[in-house]
Formats: sequence, C-alpha cells, structure tokens
Amino acid sequence: MEYLLAHFSRSRRVVVDDIFSGRTEEIIELEAGAHIVALGPPYNFTPSSINIVLRDTSPLTPMEVAFDPI
Repeated sequence: MEYLLAHFSRSRRVVVDDIFSGRTEEIIELEAGAHIVALGPPYNFTPSSINIVLRDTSPLTPMEVAFDPI
C-alpha cells in the first residue's frame, strides 16, 4: 500500500483515476504505481489534475500534492 495527501484551501473530495477516493487533508491509501489525481466539483482549482507515481511512501511520509483555488 502507498499513501497520498492532497491539499486544498478547504475540504474537497479527491478523485484518483476517475474514482472518488477520499478527501483533502486526509491520508488516502492507494496501490503503488502511476495515478491521475484531481478534485471533485466545483472545478475552481488549478492544476486540473496531477500525474503521480506512488512508491516508497508511508502513513508518516505520504506523497503530497497541492491544488490552488482560482
């Protein structure tokens, strides 16, 4: 298992590979490998998605991605 933490200015649903997988500011468990990360609607953030490769993470050291409001 690998771990992801997505940041945004407020709580939003996190979409990984077109599936709602958790919420911002919460650790999300995913399989190792390549993924596309985005946020759910409304689509008032940038970037629209982030391509990542998850490996060598832990609950204490997740991969972190950030989205900014527009």
